[in-house]
Amino acid sequence: MWLLALFLVPFLIVVKISLSDGAVSIPPYTPKFDLQAGIAGIKEFIAALDFENYVYLTEDNLYWKSYLSSLKIAFISTCLSLLIGFPIAYAMACSSESWRPTLLMLVILPFWTSFLIRVYSWVGILSNNGLLNQTLLNIGVINEPLVIMNTDIAVYIGIVYTYVPFMILPIYATLEKMDSSLLEAAKDLGCSNFKAFWLVTAPLSRPGVIAGCFLVFIPAVGEFVIPSLLGGSSTSMIGKVLYDEFFSNRDWPLASAVAVILLIILIVPIVLFQKQQQKLQQAAQ
Repeated sequence: MWLLALFLVPFLIVVKISLSDGAVSIPPYTPKFDLQAGIAGIKEFIAALDFENYVYLTEDNLYWKSYLSSLKIAFISTCLSLLIGFPIAYAMACSSESWRPTLLMLVILPFWTSFLIRVYSWVGILSNNGLLNQTLLNIGVINEPLVIMNTDIAVYIGIVYTYVPFMILPIYATLEKMDSSLLEAAKDLGCSNFKAFWLVTAPLSRPGVIAGCFLVFIPAVGEFVIPSLLGGSSTSMIGKVLYDEFFSNRDWPLASAVAVILLIILIVPIVLFQKQQQKLQQAAQ
Protein backbone atom coordinates (compact mmCIF):
# COMPACT_ATOMS: atom_id res chain seq x y z
CA MET A 1 0.00 0.00 0.00
CA TRP A 2 2.92 2.32 0.77
CA LEU A 3 4.52 1.75 -2.64
CA LEU A 4 1.13 1.98 -4.34
CA ALA A 5 0.33 5.36 -2.79
CA LEU A 6 3.75 7.01 -2.92
CA PHE A 7 5.33 5.46 -6.00
CA LEU A 8 3.02 3.65 -8.40
CA VAL A 9 0.18 6.19 -8.47
CA PRO A 10 2.46 9.24 -8.97
CA PHE A 11 4.40 7.31 -11.59
CA LEU A 12 1.22 6.48 -13.52
CA ILE A 13 0.21 10.16 -13.38
CA VAL A 14 3.57 11.15 -14.87
CA VAL A 15 3.20 8.47 -17.57
CA LYS A 16 -0.28 9.80 -18.38
CA ILE A 17 1.08 13.35 -18.76
CA SER A 18 3.97 12.09 -20.91
CA LEU A 19 1.43 10.67 -23.38
CA SER A 20 -0.46 13.97 -23.59
CA ASP A 21 -0.08 16.88 -26.00
CA GLY A 22 1.51 20.19 -25.05
CA ALA A 23 -0.80 23.20 -24.88
CA VAL A 24 -0.77 26.86 -23.89
CA SER A 25 -3.03 26.43 -20.90
CA ILE A 26 -3.09 25.71 -17.18
CA PRO A 27 -1.92 22.98 -16.77
CA PRO A 28 0.14 23.22 -19.99
CA TYR A 29 -0.99 19.97 -21.60
CA THR A 30 -4.07 18.40 -23.17
CA PRO A 31 -4.85 14.92 -21.78
CA LYS A 32 -5.56 12.16 -24.28
CA PHE A 33 -7.08 9.92 -21.66
CA ASP A 34 -10.10 10.71 -19.52
CA LEU A 35 -11.28 8.28 -16.86
CA GLN A 36 -14.81 9.66 -17.05
CA ALA A 37 -15.12 8.46 -20.65
CA GLY A 38 -15.07 4.82 -19.53
CA ILE A 39 -14.31 1.95 -21.92
CA ALA A 40 -14.92 4.12 -24.97
CA GLY A 41 -12.34 6.61 -23.70
CA ILE A 42 -9.78 3.83 -23.19
CA LYS A 43 -10.32 2.54 -26.74
CA GLU A 44 -9.99 6.06 -28.14
CA PHE A 45 -6.84 6.62 -26.09
CA ILE A 46 -5.23 3.40 -27.37
CA ALA A 47 -6.15 4.25 -30.95
CA ALA A 48 -4.58 7.72 -30.68
CA LEU A 49 -1.46 6.52 -28.85
CA ASP A 50 1.62 7.79 -30.71
CA PHE A 51 4.46 8.16 -28.14
CA GLU A 52 5.51 11.36 -29.92
CA ASN A 53 7.25 12.77 -26.84
CA TYR A 54 9.37 9.65 -26.44
CA VAL A 55 10.20 9.64 -30.16
CA TYR A 56 11.32 13.27 -29.88
CA LEU A 57 13.76 12.31 -27.12
CA THR A 58 15.56 9.98 -29.52
CA GLU A 59 15.70 12.60 -32.27
CA ASP A 60 17.24 15.43 -30.25
CA ASN A 61 20.88 14.94 -29.24
CA LEU A 62 20.43 17.11 -26.16
CA TYR A 63 18.48 14.48 -24.28
CA TRP A 64 20.44 11.29 -24.86
CA LYS A 65 23.72 13.18 -24.39
CA SER A 66 22.37 14.50 -21.08
CA TYR A 67 21.45 10.96 -20.02
CA LEU A 68 24.93 9.69 -20.87
CA SER A 69 26.60 12.65 -19.16
CA SER A 70 24.51 12.14 -16.02
CA LEU A 71 25.34 8.42 -15.88
CA LYS A 72 29.05 9.17 -16.38
CA ILE A 73 29.17 11.87 -13.70
CA ALA A 74 27.14 9.74 -11.28
CA PHE A 75 29.35 6.68 -11.87
CA ILE A 76 32.62 8.56 -11.37
CA SER A 77 31.22 10.34 -8.31
CA THR A 78 30.13 6.99 -6.85
CA CYS A 79 33.60 5.51 -7.38
CA LEU A 80 35.24 8.54 -5.75
CA SER A 81 32.78 8.39 -2.84
CA LEU A 82 33.62 4.70 -2.36
CA LEU A 83 37.38 5.40 -2.41
CA ILE A 84 36.91 8.11 0.23
CA GLY A 85 34.09 6.58 2.23
CA PHE A 86 35.34 3.01 2.68
CA PRO A 87 38.58 3.92 4.55
CA ILE A 88 36.62 6.30 6.79
CA ALA A 89 33.98 3.67 7.55
CA TYR A 90 36.67 1.05 8.16
CA ALA A 91 38.55 3.36 10.53
CA MET A 92 35.30 4.07 12.41
CA ALA A 93 34.52 0.37 12.72
CA CYS A 94 38.07 -0.36 13.97
CA SER A 95 38.03 2.45 16.55
CA SER A 96 37.20 1.88 20.20
CA GLU A 97 33.53 1.69 21.14
CA SER A 98 33.80 4.87 23.20
CA TRP A 99 34.84 6.87 20.11
CA ARG A 100 32.31 5.42 17.65
CA PRO A 101 29.33 7.62 18.66
CA THR A 102 31.48 10.75 18.31
CA LEU A 103 32.82 9.72 14.91
CA LEU A 104 29.32 8.81 13.76
CA MET A 105 28.06 12.23 14.87
CA LEU A 106 30.83 13.94 12.88
CA VAL A 107 29.70 12.10 9.74
CA ILE A 108 26.08 13.09 10.30
CA LEU A 109 26.91 16.66 11.40
CA PRO A 110 26.79 18.23 7.88
CA PHE A 111 23.10 17.26 7.62
CA TRP A 112 22.35 19.78 10.36
CA THR A 113 23.02 22.54 7.81
CA SER A 114 20.85 23.27 4.79
CA PHE A 115 21.82 21.29 1.69
CA LEU A 116 21.63 24.44 -0.45
CA ILE A 117 23.92 26.40 1.88
CA ARG A 118 26.47 23.58 1.96
CA VAL A 119 26.58 23.40 -1.84
CA TYR A 120 26.63 27.17 -2.29
CA SER A 121 29.58 27.45 0.11
CA TRP A 122 31.69 25.64 -2.48
CA VAL A 123 31.17 28.60 -4.81
CA GLY A 124 33.16 30.72 -2.37
CA ILE A 125 35.82 28.03 -2.07
CA LEU A 126 36.31 27.09 -5.74
CA SER A 127 35.83 30.43 -7.50
CA ASN A 128 38.80 32.29 -9.04
CA ASN A 129 38.99 34.59 -6.01
CA GLY A 130 37.88 31.87 -3.62
CA LEU A 131 39.50 30.44 -0.54
CA LEU A 132 41.28 27.59 -2.34
CA ASN A 133 42.95 29.76 -4.99
CA GLN A 134 43.89 32.46 -2.49
CA THR A 135 45.51 29.90 -0.20
CA LEU A 136 47.47 28.26 -3.03
CA LEU A 137 48.60 31.66 -4.34
CA ASN A 138 49.71 32.84 -0.91
CA ILE A 139 51.86 29.77 -0.25
CA GLY A 140 53.34 29.89 -3.76
CA VAL A 141 51.96 26.60 -5.09
CA ILE A 142 50.42 28.27 -8.15
CA ASN A 143 51.11 31.51 -10.03
CA GLU A 144 47.59 32.12 -11.34
CA PRO A 145 44.14 31.04 -10.13
CA LEU A 146 42.94 27.58 -11.05
CA VAL A 147 39.77 27.41 -13.15
CA ILE A 148 37.62 24.97 -11.18
CA MET A 149 34.22 26.65 -11.05
CA ASN A 150 31.82 25.96 -13.93
CA THR A 151 33.59 22.70 -14.81
CA ASP A 152 32.83 19.02 -14.31
CA ILE A 153 35.51 18.90 -11.60
CA ALA A 154 33.48 21.28 -9.45
CA VAL A 155 30.41 19.08 -9.98
CA TYR A 156 32.37 15.99 -8.89
CA ILE A 157 33.57 17.80 -5.78
CA GLY A 158 30.05 18.94 -4.91
CA ILE A 159 28.47 15.52 -5.42
CA VAL A 160 31.16 13.62 -3.53
CA TYR A 161 31.11 16.11 -0.66
CA THR A 162 27.32 15.95 -0.44
CA TYR A 163 26.78 12.21 -0.79
CA VAL A 164 29.87 10.63 0.80
CA PRO A 165 28.04 10.26 4.18
CA PHE A 166 25.50 8.06 2.38
CA MET A 167 28.43 5.83 1.39
CA ILE A 168 30.03 5.82 4.83
CA LEU A 169 26.97 4.97 6.92
CA PRO A 170 25.89 1.65 5.32
CA ILE A 171 29.50 0.44 5.05
CA TYR A 172 30.12 1.33 8.68
CA ALA A 173 26.91 -0.43 9.75
CA THR A 174 28.08 -3.59 7.95
CA LEU A 175 31.67 -3.51 9.23
CA GLU A 176 30.61 -2.80 12.80
CA LYS A 177 28.68 -6.09 12.92
CA MET A 178 31.61 -8.12 11.59
CA ASP A 179 33.06 -10.68 13.98
CA SER A 180 36.68 -9.70 14.67
CA SER A 181 37.53 -13.30 15.50
CA LEU A 182 37.32 -14.08 11.77
CA LEU A 183 40.33 -11.83 11.13
CA GLU A 184 42.20 -13.43 14.02
CA ALA A 185 41.49 -16.87 12.60
CA ALA A 186 42.70 -15.79 9.15
CA LYS A 187 45.96 -14.48 10.63
CA ASP A 188 46.43 -17.69 12.63
CA LEU A 189 46.11 -19.60 9.36
CA GLY A 190 48.95 -17.60 7.84
CA CYS A 191 47.25 -14.62 6.20
CA SER A 192 48.96 -11.25 6.23
CA ASN A 193 46.98 -8.18 7.29
CA PHE A 194 46.27 -7.24 3.68
CA LYS A 195 45.32 -10.79 2.67
CA ALA A 196 43.03 -11.13 5.69
CA PHE A 197 41.38 -7.85 4.77
CA TRP A 198 40.96 -8.92 1.13
CA LEU A 199 39.64 -12.41 1.89
CA VAL A 200 37.51 -11.65 4.96
CA THR A 201 36.67 -7.98 5.42
CA ALA A 202 36.10 -7.06 1.77
CA PRO A 203 33.58 -9.87 1.03
CA LEU A 204 31.69 -9.30 4.28
CA SER A 205 31.46 -5.56 3.59
CA ARG A 206 29.92 -6.10 0.14
CA PRO A 207 26.27 -5.55 1.25
CA GLY A 208 27.20 -2.18 2.73
CA VAL A 209 29.23 -1.23 -0.33
CA ILE A 210 26.37 -2.10 -2.67
CA ALA A 211 23.86 -0.19 -0.54
CA GLY A 212 26.17 2.83 -0.38
CA CYS A 213 26.74 2.79 -4.14
CA PHE A 214 23.00 2.76 -4.76
CA LEU A 215 22.43 5.57 -2.24
CA VAL A 216 25.01 7.74 -4.03
CA PHE A 217 24.47 6.78 -7.66
CA ILE A 218 20.67 7.04 -7.84
CA PRO A 219 20.28 10.63 -6.53
CA ALA A 220 23.47 11.74 -8.32
CA VAL A 221 22.01 10.80 -11.72
CA GLY A 222 19.08 13.16 -11.29
CA GLU A 223 20.99 15.88 -9.41
CA PHE A 224 19.91 19.42 -10.28
CA VAL A 225 21.15 21.85 -7.62
CA ILE A 226 24.85 20.91 -7.70
CA PRO A 227 25.35 21.17 -11.50
CA SER A 228 23.32 24.38 -11.54
CA LEU A 229 25.48 26.08 -8.90
CA LEU A 230 28.90 24.56 -9.57
CA GLY A 231 28.73 23.39 -13.18
CA GLY A 232 28.85 25.57 -16.26
CA SER A 233 26.92 25.62 -19.49
CA SER A 234 29.01 22.71 -20.77
CA THR A 235 27.90 20.51 -17.86
CA SER A 236 24.77 18.84 -19.14
CA MET A 237 22.86 16.66 -16.68
CA ILE A 238 19.38 15.32 -17.10
CA GLY A 239 18.20 16.98 -13.87
CA LYS A 240 18.89 20.42 -15.34
CA VAL A 241 17.16 19.46 -18.59
CA LEU A 242 14.16 18.19 -16.66
CA TYR A 243 13.92 21.43 -14.67
CA ASP A 244 14.18 23.58 -17.81
CA GLU A 245 11.46 21.59 -19.57
CA PHE A 246 9.08 21.90 -16.64
CA PHE A 247 9.62 25.51 -15.58
CA SER A 248 11.30 27.34 -18.47
CA ASN A 249 9.79 25.72 -21.56
CA ARG A 250 6.64 24.61 -19.69
CA ASP A 251 6.50 21.48 -21.83
CA TRP A 252 5.09 19.12 -19.22
CA PRO A 253 4.45 16.15 -21.55
CA LEU A 254 8.05 16.14 -22.80
CA ALA A 255 9.41 16.70 -19.29
CA SER A 256 7.30 13.78 -18.02
CA ALA A 257 8.70 11.59 -20.80
CA VAL A 258 12.23 12.57 -19.70
CA ALA A 259 11.34 11.66 -16.11
CA VAL A 260 9.85 8.30 -17.09
CA ILE A 261 12.93 7.29 -19.09
CA LEU A 262 15.18 8.38 -16.21
CA LEU A 263 13.18 6.31 -13.76
CA ILE A 264 13.32 3.25 -16.01
CA ILE A 265 17.09 3.64 -16.38
CA LEU A 266 17.45 3.60 -12.59
CA ILE A 267 14.85 0.97 -11.68
CA VAL A 268 15.62 -1.76 -14.21
CA PRO A 269 19.23 -2.39 -13.02
CA ILE A 270 18.05 -2.44 -9.39
CA VAL A 271 15.32 -5.00 -10.13
CA LEU A 272 17.75 -7.17 -12.11
CA PHE A 273 20.29 -6.96 -9.30
CA GLN A 274 17.70 -7.96 -6.68
CA LYS A 275 16.64 -10.96 -8.75
CA GLN A 276 20.27 -12.01 -9.12
CA GLN A 277 20.79 -11.72 -5.36
CA GLN A 278 17.69 -13.82 -4.71
CA LYS A 279 18.99 -16.51 -7.06
CA LEU A 280 22.35 -16.52 -5.29
CA GLN A 281 20.66 -16.81 -1.88
CA GLN A 282 18.48 -19.69 -3.07
CA ALA A 283 21.51 -21.43 -4.55
CA ALA A 284 23.39 -21.00 -1.26
CA GLN A 285 20.51 -22.52 0.70
